[in-house]
Amino acid sequence: MKVTEHISNSKDTIFSFEILPPLKGKGIEDLYAGIDPLMEFNPPFINVTYHREEYQYKEMGNGLLKKVSVRKRPGTVGICAAIMNKYKIDAIPHLICGGFSKEETESALIDLKFLGVDNVLALRGDPIKSEQIFTPAQGGNAYALDLIKQMDEMNQGQYLHEETKNNPSNFCIGTAGYPEKHFEAMNMSTDLKYLKMKVDAGADFIVTQMFFDNSKYFSFVKKCREIGINIPIIPGIKPITTLKHISFLPKFFHVDFPDALSNELSKCKTNDQVKQVGKEWGINQAKELKDNNVPVIHFYTMGKGESVKNIAKAVF
Repeated sequence: MKVTEHISNSKDTIFSFEILPPLKGKGIEDLYAGIDPLMEFNPPFINVTYHREEYQYKEMGNGLLKKVSVRKRPGTVGICAAIMNKYKIDAIPHLICGGFSKEETESALIDLKFLGVDNVLALRGDPIKSEQIFTPAQGGNAYALDLIKQMDEMNQGQYLHEETKNNPSNFCIGTAGYPEKHFEAMNMSTDLKYLKMKVDAGADFIVTQMFFDNSKYFSFVKKCREIGINIPIIPGIKPITTLKHISFLPKFFHVDFPDALSNELSKCKTNDQVKQVGKEWGINQAKELKDNNVPVIHFYTMGKGESVKNIAKAVF
């Protein structure tokens, strides 16, 4: 079922969450162990991230170095199939521009169609560590907008090298939104302009970057509505669980902590203290969002299902 159908069919705010594929070499049982405790909250869908290859240089033993492609978290498509089979719910794979030609993107989408996947979250993706700026694959999509256009064309029955209007795809297309603007955008106005272009190109729902200040989400939604973005805007939130998160999350995800949160976190000396502050903040944040009738509350678990469960127990 499409995300938009889940939302229209629900009388209350939906619980959903996002998972990371296991590190290469680990079994899917590790993934199930993180999903199982969250199933009591009846998520109708689970997002599965995609992690592109990185490049490393390995010594060849003769003084030369060889550039080697490494995938640390492979298996997004297979994990989606496993989730749909085991839990009988929808899985939403992330599909990125980086590392794919348009032909490879089309093949991936065809595979997803064969698996019965109804929803895809279309993202540009981040630069790999060896790149200062994002560089698309040769013959690939440069922006999420381009990827959305390709998916929408497939939904119309237009494939890359031929028309097959008798067999169009029917993907519900998700895209990302940034309540604090994308870090590469000149300002919020330009960021919203590009978001509107993605919606006009065929995006059906928006999932936001994590945020810790609900007022920024509400302002973001208001600004979207003012420029004619009327599709569902799903807020994404994340529990803070470790001392490392205090500096890592603002740096890596380009988000701010509200003063009230940062004041409490600055008092923390241990991970347990941070986890308690994060739990209390997450509960209050989720309750306020739910009280304002958001369509879905989407949790970024990052392998920390226990903290998400503690928040969900108090809210759902």
